[in-house]
Amino acid sequence: MDEQKEGAGTMGLDGYRYAAAITASGVLAGRMLAIGLSLMIAACAPRDAETTGERPPRAGEPLNPLRTAAQVASIRSSALLGDRDGVQAGMEALNDDFRRSIRLADVSRPVDREAARAAAREVPGVRSVAWIDRENIFAIVSHDAARSHDTIDAICVALDPLGDTLGVVVNLQSGAATTGDALEILSRNCQLEPGERAMFQRNRQVDVIAPELRALHKRNNASAEPDLHALRRRQAEAMKVIEDTTPTF
Repeated sequence: MDEQKEGAGTMGLDGYRYAAAITASGVLAGRMLAIGLSLMIAACAPRDAETTGERPPRAGEPLNPLRTAAQVASIRSSALLGDRDGVQAGMEALNDDFRRSIRLADVSRPVDREAARAAAREVPGVRSVAWIDRENIFAIVSHDAARSHDTIDAICVALDPLGDTLGVVVNLQSGAATTGDALEILSRNCQLEPGERAMFQRNRQVDVIAPELRALHKRNNASAEPDLHALRRRQAEAMKVIEDTTPTF
């Protein structure tokens, strides 16, 4: 009798533990489900324009060891199988990754200049476009807010099908500027961070007035009112000269 009671007590304790474990598992599963639903809702929620805009490819990053090892293994496998096309494709991909890691533009894929001007004009906010030289494209935007890296990204994405944009620097100026600071040109290589340039690419000073001189002039003339008509007239004249003298490449 005592043994039966002891067995029944043990079974009761085991049953309690089992029930507790089931309950805990259910609570944990519920929490995990809630977290998952929260993540799904956050992923589906609308994002601001700054995060939803399409970005051009980025260069200058170190080679990924895992990706490189996989490429080498694929090339060796293709070679063992006698797959010449596979070897060539693998070598080209490996070479392309290395070239981009050292910020070297693909000279065999230059961006078509005239097609680029037409594509850049279609970007919202862009008013006029001209090439300054073989590397620098200059655009005047219709309002100050469009003089941004988001607009540069949009232009670069539009130019990407036309060639290797690692060889392109976009320069933006606001056509609605009312101050000297707003007239300052924003420049960036399509695939690099601000201030960086591709290998063998000049870091050309596009601004007529260097930022240092602009800051000095601002300090010395803090109370001077800007001549808006003169600023816009000079801007329009400069843009016309650039467009008229842009060579056909």
